[in-house]
Amino acid sequence: MDTFEERNDQSAEEHSLFPTAVSEEELDEARRKSTLKQLFVSSKIFLAPGEERPQRPELQGSLIIQRKAAEHYKHGKEAMGKSQYERAVTCFSKAITLQPEETQLYVSQAEAYLQLCDFQSAAACYKRAWLLEPGVFTARLAFIYYLQGQCLCDRGFFLEALEAFSKAAEVKPGCRAYEVRSLACLTAAGRHSDCLKLVNDWMVSGGPTSDLYVLRARLHKLLNQTLQCYQDVKSALVLNPTCPEAGALLLQLQEASEQARQKAVDRALIGQLPEALCMINIALESWPLDARLYLFRGILYRRLKDFTAAIEDLVQAVELSEEQEEEEKEVRGQAEASDERDEGDSVQEEAQFQLVLTYNDFAVQCFSRSLYAEATLLLNKAIDEEKGQAGLYLNRGDCFFKQGEWCYAMADYQQAEEMMRPDDPAVRLRLAVLHNTLGSFCFQDGQFREAADMFSLAIQYNPTASHYYENRSKAFRKLLNLKHARQDLICMLILDPTNEEVPPMLMNLFPGCSVSDVLSSPAGQAVRAQLMDNIQACSSSSDQQRLSEMLQKMSLTNDNSASQSAEPSEAGKELKLCVNQQEMQKIAKSLLQVLMGKS
Repeated sequence: MDTFEERNDQSAEEHSLFPTAVSEEELDEARRKSTLKQLFVSSKIFLAPGEERPQRPELQGSLIIQRKAAEHYKHGKEAMGKSQYERAVTCFSKAITLQPEETQLYVSQAEAYLQLCDFQSAAACYKRAWLLEPGVFTARLAFIYYLQGQCLCDRGFFLEALEAFSKAAEVKPGCRAYEVRSLACLTAAGRHSDCLKLVNDWMVSGGPTSDLYVLRARLHKLLNQTLQCYQDVKSALVLNPTCPEAGALLLQLQEASEQARQKAVDRALIGQLPEALCMINIALESWPLDARLYLFRGILYRRLKDFTAAIEDLVQAVELSEEQEEEEKEVRGQAEASDERDEGDSVQEEAQFQLVLTYNDFAVQCFSRSLYAEATLLLNKAIDEEKGQAGLYLNRGDCFFKQGEWCYAMADYQQAEEMMRPDDPAVRLRLAVLHNTLGSFCFQDGQFREAADMFSLAIQYNPTASHYYENRSKAFRKLLNLKHARQDLICMLILDPTNEEVPPMLMNLFPGCSVSDVLSSPAGQAVRAQLMDNIQACSSSSDQQRLSEMLQKMSLTNDNSASQSAEPSEAGKELKLCVNQQEMQKIAKSLLQVLMGKS
């Protein structure tokens, strides 16, 4: 292919060969006309009508421009050969001014600019050439943008370099080298979110690889997105189990998780539960498949009374411990798996027990808010998980009691009675209240014999309650059993002489006798002795005050202060009870008043 200079030279030679090959007559005529032209300015007046001016190809403007442009181009090439690049740029600029449609002129000027390290001007020239001949100079233009970006990056102008690399990637799409340099500039500029977006685009367009997962995991770590970092590391190890970078990142995440867990334990030991919760959240983000961490956080949520979150974490801990146990069976040998299984079983058992406690505590909270049906459902779940806890049956019995489900309440109390010590006050007091309540209903319905039997059972479970004797005395009076009615009145006088029901009952059963007369009588002495024996038998290991104190310790009111200083895994392992002795008495009394008002 002829060059721009060769084409111009050939055209000029064709028109300038033997330019003076004319006759002498013609020369004389020309000299004459020239003299006249100087006089008359224009020579057209000397032409005959219809006569045309002879053509002079050497005097055409286009050929003059071509020759001059070729001359400038030649001088520019000579200057390039002598490394006079500024002079070459000037020569090529003059040539471009004369012939702006010639692509080669822009290319030559761009190369001159490139030698001067004027990348912006070189790119502008190649861009003009690219517009004149689309697609021909794509690679060269992209390379110039790349050189410009690399120089700016080396000088620390990362955003300007990013713009240059982006232009290179735009001119030559699909070239990963330019995109990687853009990623480097974004990272150096601290724009990690944009880096993450760029890597995500790579994964969508080219498919995920272990290296891309590791790269994205590092970006997530820089953005403090440790959970996503952990997930990408795991994905990288799935694609390449021997990837050293992924293994190193995984080890760093595990160490960070353990450090955060230890800080959470320290905060919990001094009672800083919200701070401990923050630290365990950090630990879980770094290592989200550790059942121990979910167990720990579940206990913290339970102590902070966020029972819904506690249940979710404890269920997750149970499921993870089961999955880990199955994986260990497949991966490890039998001997190695036995030790790991012991640890996994302990975590699973502890999580299940804490789940039962959480269901119970949640039920106690619902009970305190008069949500008895919801409390019953929660206790049903707790009993499904653990059928050997008597406190669960006590609490569910309390819920049934508040809902008026006497048979269900009786069944739960009796189940708890079989599982607890014979002298345990928690169940005895509840059975006493329940039997007294049922006796009161029978009395209102006119079933005095059944009422007396129920009051007797109430007294058997709690012989210190004076109003049980009062109720049974009234039932015996209805049955015309005055002997036993008088004996119950004497017990009532001994236990509660200030009761407002004493004067009318005393007048009916002991007319004309005072309280001192009744108590000092032989019958009174015998009843007192019998009453003391019954009370002593009921509280063989301790007195009634000690029983009340024990019940109070198991109640909701004192558990919070006791558990604040303990470690989460050890705190609050006793079941909370919905009500204590005084509350049971108040509940029964108010319930009876409501029912009597309705009747």
